[in-house]
Amino acid sequence: MRPSAAARDNRIPGTMPTRLPSRAGLADGIAGDLLQQIAGGALPAGAKLPTEAELAERYGVSRAVVREAMAQLKSQNAVEARQGSGVYVSRHGLVLPLRIDPGDVESLRAVLQLLDVRRALEAEAAGQAAARRTPRQLRKIEEALEEIGAEVAQGRDGVAADVAFHSAIAQAAGNPFLLNTLRFLNQYLEAAVRITRSNEATNADFSRQVREEHHALVEAIRAGDPISARHMAQTHLYNAGRRLQQSAQAGAAQRRGAAGPSRARARQLLQGKSS
Repeated sequence: MRPSAAARDNRIPGTMPTRLPSRAGLADGIAGDLLQQIAGGALPAGAKLPTEAELAERYGVSRAVVREAMAQLKSQNAVEARQGSGVYVSRHGLVLPLRIDPGDVESLRAVLQLLDVRRALEAEAAGQAAARRTPRQLRKIEEALEEIGAEVAQGRDGVAADVAFHSAIAQAAGNPFLLNTLRFLNQYLEAAVRITRSNEATNADFSRQVREEHHALVEAIRAGDPISARHMAQTHLYNAGRRLQQSAQAGAAQRRGAAGPSRARARQLLQGKSS
């Protein structure tokens, strides 16, 4: 969260801003401004924050608003209260949680950029899975692959099975940080996966490509070949992005085609009125 331009303009180096320009979302604004100062080094690790009364006066808000802002900072482990002493910047410094604003991933370009990140992580997960998977984990991967085919055969999009398939591979990698990061990314890509799975279900060529890519990936993991598994995962996710782009382009062309007759009719009506 960034401080407003007005707040930045009022700031004297080494001091706190004197007032926020709006009372809307004051606690969020104060917490964001303090986080910005902590991240920028103006409030280093171990530094004592001004008192509640001082902050209230400087920001021109009530002490209740300051307490709410402090609660937000404490929940993010950015500050810590010391009994009888005050509130200090965490001794470990600022550790920002990984966050992505859903509004930032609404465009095709942003989704493809996230897919680039996922491709790098999935490739590593596949390589580690090929090297470390147990027979039980391999069977779970194979069952997830079979479930994709079963869902598609039933006329469903196979999204849930697809997610389970890639999750089984990540679990077989044996790296909880890799698994959790992929889970975090995938929640923003679910809509894109649903679109591509829907298009693949109606496009025989897409469906065949995905099926072949999945089977090649599983075969590499089954063979215990990390290099091949990484390559297959990269290829699959690269092609997923390509298919998503093609679907978006086809959809745009279809919308333009549908709008064409309406525009032509409008021109005819205008010409009729002017004659």
